[in-house]
Amino acid sequence: MTDVTSTKRARRSHHWRRDLIELAALFTAVAVADAIANLIGHQPDGPYLLIASAVALTATASFHTWWAHRHSHAPPPAAEGPAAEDDPAARSGVPAADSSAVETVLWRMRTTVRDAPGSLAALCIVLARHRIDILTLQTHPLADGTVDEFLLRAPATLPAAQLTRAISEAGGRSTWIERADAHDLVDAPTRVLGLATRTALDAAELPLALRQLLGRCTIHSLPAMSITGRATGETAPVEGVLEETVMRLRDPSGGVITVERPYLPFTPTEFARARALVELDARLGPRVPRSEHVLTLPEGNAITVRRADRGDLEAARAMHDRCSEQTLRLRYHGPVRDADRYLDHLLSPRFGRTLAVQTASGRTVALGHLLWDGDETEVALLVEDDWQRRGIGSELLGRLVTLAVEAGCESVYAVTQASNTGMVAAMRALSLPLDYQIEEGTLVITARLGATPVRSLPPYEQAER
Repeated sequence: MTDVTSTKRARRSHHWRRDLIELAALFTAVAVADAIANLIGHQPDGPYLLIASAVALTATASFHTWWAHRHSHAPPPAAEGPAAEDDPAARSGVPAADSSAVETVLWRMRTTVRDAPGSLAALCIVLARHRIDILTLQTHPLADGTVDEFLLRAPATLPAAQLTRAISEAGGRSTWIERADAHDLVDAPTRVLGLATRTALDAAELPLALRQLLGRCTIHSLPAMSITGRATGETAPVEGVLEETVMRLRDPSGGVITVERPYLPFTPTEFARARALVELDARLGPRVPRSEHVLTLPEGNAITVRRADRGDLEAARAMHDRCSEQTLRLRYHGPVRDADRYLDHLLSPRFGRTLAVQTASGRTVALGHLLWDGDETEVALLVEDDWQRRGIGSELLGRLVTLAVEAGCESVYAVTQASNTGMVAAMRALSLPLDYQIEEGTLVITARLGATPVRSLPPYEQAER
């Protein structure tokens, strides 16, 4: 027998018992009423007593029906006890439903408190009094206290200065606050795992991962050897160095990665996370995604666009040999004989991303670089003379800017000469807001990315493999 069958039978037997009880109660009530009527009806005033009793019963039933109907629609009584006393909405008399209609904003706040029981509770009480919701909380232990990092949802009418004063009165010190957005709603473990995954797939992601992990900061990769082949003297211990607003980590490819954040000191927890990302990069070794895009130029020639690294050094030098002095001079802004010295730096994934263009025979005919320059991003192009004015430079530039948008860059800039009309035309073809600066014949063009979409790539026939 199934549970459903047994349940139905149980309900059926329950109904029969209830009906029998109600029927027995009805007969009993009729019998009692008949006995009372016979007893009172034979009295001189019996009929009048029966009429008065019927009227009284009718009035009582009507009053009971009215009373029950009225109180069944009444709102529930207000909450009592300590919870109601601590609720700001209850004290002010404002219904709780009205609080959801208040416009709110997101804030990221960091403050240092004493490492003592009740310190965090005092901060939470202050936030509750200002009707601020705590979405996430991270703690960073220090030697003489604890750094608490909050993601808050606060009323839009609450000024940041007022919130900072309230936190200071509750025992917080060195308070820092800035506006946040929906991207900050991801919890810290999920964000760190995502950054580790990106770093594992592409060595060029390490500087970007560090920047997203630590917030607004400046990252410099200082090589162990200069372009001229001399030792730079930049070294760091294996465990790294933390000096308040500066951390120095040993670069797995040689040299030092320096991270600076002058507006907010680093905590030991942040230092440990950054060092873990660098160690992951060191264990995985050199790696570059090998996806390729085959394009067909308007004249019918097929070219392949792919990521390049130091493994393409010889092919890049061979392309240099085929380029004219004028082309190399426009690209490197210096003596042509020094052009080959830059390639090892430019092709390193540590300093950015490089796209190479190959012909059907496998010869490299163009290079495009997206270089991490501290907290800014530079784009640079080099197209072999015989392949210029075919749209290859615009194709590379569009793809590099797309990579910059995906990396979260706010702008990109190109350094060239005022006479380099090809580079100027390619930048203008992006359909982005541009800023121009000219100093002694050197032209710096800055494209502000923002939320503006990058112009569509040329309508070449494309295939990915």
